Amino acid sequence: MTVLRVEHAKKSFGATQALADVSLELREGELLGLLGPNGAGKTTLVRALAGRVRLDGGVIELFGRRLAAAETRESLGVVPQEIALYPLLTARENLEAFGSLQGLRGAALRDRVAWALDWTGLAERSREPVKRFSGGMKRRLNIACGVLHEPRVILLDEPTVGVDPQSRERISVMLDRLRAGGVSMLLTTHQLDEAEARCERIVILDHGRVIAAGTLPELVRATVGAQRVVTLRLDRAPSAPVEGLAPEGDGTVCRGQVHDADLDLAALLRRVAAAGCAIRDLEVRQPSLQSVFLHLTGRELRE
Repeated sequence: MTVLRVEHAKKSFGATQALADVSLELREGELLGLLGPNGAGKTTLVRALAGRVRLDGGVIELFGRRLAAAETRESLGVVPQEIALYPLLTARENLEAFGSLQGLRGAALRDRVAWALDWTGLAERSREPVKRFSGGMKRRLNIACGVLHEPRVILLDEPTVGVDPQSRERISVMLDRLRAGGVSMLLTTHQLDEAEARCERIVILDHGRVIAAGTLPELVRATVGAQRVVTLRLDRAPSAPVEGLAPEGDGTVCRGQVHDADLDLAALLRRVAAAGCAIRDLEVRQPSLQSVFLHLTGRELRE
């Protein structure tokens, strides 16, 4: 079942067109990755879904019902990219404040605060002011404040930016627990490895438009192709070119592509041996999401 649908979303800020014509859907229990270079329109779309930006055109539907621009979205949770916490308040006080804003009262609020402190692993630090917390602790609390009211759909805008690998893993475990309960999530991230490993489907935006959407295998087939990338480290540079390999640097590192790892790789290794080179290291990899992303959006730096 589709729980969130966007059709032909358009938004301009003066002469800048942030969203040109964006359509996507989020399915029940799904983690959908929303990727794109800086300025692609990701945050504008998230803010429009949250009701913080009024679209110039298009439709947003939540659980099959069209949303008005200023309508309250009780079944939606929003986790912003910025840390939206009160630094002088404790973790518990922050949760109580945000829970109250989300309509929780009395025993219901106390129960959800206790759940959040356990879920984030912050129970033992609950009475410390947030200003003393590490970046990862703030990120976890930031997420908890956005989901206290038990939303069925959650918008996550770069929830792991600037945190260490251990904190990223803890946040992943937290989100897995929510998804196990049937929660659907839209995740914007620049962590392509994270999106590749965790998202069932991926939508790529650029210049305010959806330029690709689908599972990783579907995106690979539609862009860079399904060939596997072979990287060889040799004891010396070949004296003559080896068919199917492109040398890099001093020539001792060579890369190529194979369609069939069983047949094509064996033939490639025979050609390397015939060139009189010994293989010190061999790596065979499937095309990555990074390859797809750079193929679609280019390699130029965007500030």
